[in-house]
Amino acid sequence: MRYIPKGVCSNAIDINVNNGIIESVSFTGGCNGNLQGISSLVKGMKVEEAIERLKGIKCGFKSTSCPDQLAQALETMK
Repeated sequence: MRYIPKGVCSNAIDINVNNGIIESVSFTGGCNGNLQGISSLVKGMKVEEAIERLKGIKCGFKSTSCPDQLAQALETMK
């Protein structure tokens, strides 16, 4: 699934989930190193756990962040 985030530097988030487990996450744009780290950390994680850990994280003065947008994308997939 491709999700178009709002209010962050990344332009797209591509997510593969199988049986409630995150198989892969790839961000287009944004802070490459940090987003690769997030993608690596959530690989193999249950969707619900990732949402719980990432939802509500803010980036500086923004009301959202790339991790928060990933949580929102995962919520739309449920």
